[in-house]
Amino acid sequence: MRSPLGEDDGARFKRGLLIHRLMQTLPDLPPDAREGAARRYLARPGHELTAERQDEIACETMRVLTDPRFSRLFGPNSRAEVEVVGLVTGRALSGRVDRLVIEDDAVWIVDYKTNRPPPVRAEDVPPVYVRQMEAYRAALRAIYPNKAVRCVLLWTDTPALMELPE
Repeated sequence: MRSPLGEDDGARFKRGLLIHRLMQTLPDLPPDAREGAARRYLARPGHELTAERQDEIACETMRVLTDPRFSRLFGPNSRAEVEVVGLVTGRALSGRVDRLVIEDDAVWIVDYKTNRPPPVRAEDVPPVYVRQMEAYRAALRAIYPNKAVRCVLLWTDTPALMELPE
C-alpha cells in the first residue's frame, strides 16, 4: 500500500475513506434518497473533488448499494462500523468491522476494499487483510458459538464479494 503522503497526495486513500463513509451512512436512508445524498456529500468544498471524481465515487458506491447480490449485507439485520473487542489467542483485539450482519444461522463480517484492481482469487489477497479477518472471525466465534462466522471482502471497484476461507 502507498502512503497518504505519496506521489498522488493521498488521493487513493481519500477515495477509499469517502467510499467507506458513504457505505456506512447511505444504507440508513431510503433507497431513492441515497444517490442524491451521496452526490451532495461528495460536492462539499472540503473534499476538494472535481466533478469527474465526485461522479466516479458516487457511481462506484451506488453500483454496490443497488446490486441485488449484496442486498443482505445492507438489510435490516446489518450494522455499520461495529466495534470488535476481545482476546484472540491470548492477545487483545480492538477493531472495527465495516459491516456486520447477524442472521439466524450465520454472522457475516464484511470489510470494504477499494483497491484497484482487486485480486481475483482469495489466495492473492494481501496477508494483512487475511490476518485481520481471521482475528475478527475468532472474536465473533466466541460471541456467537452456534453460528457460522463468514468473512467476506467487498471489492467496490468491480464490485465483487470474496469470501475468505477458514
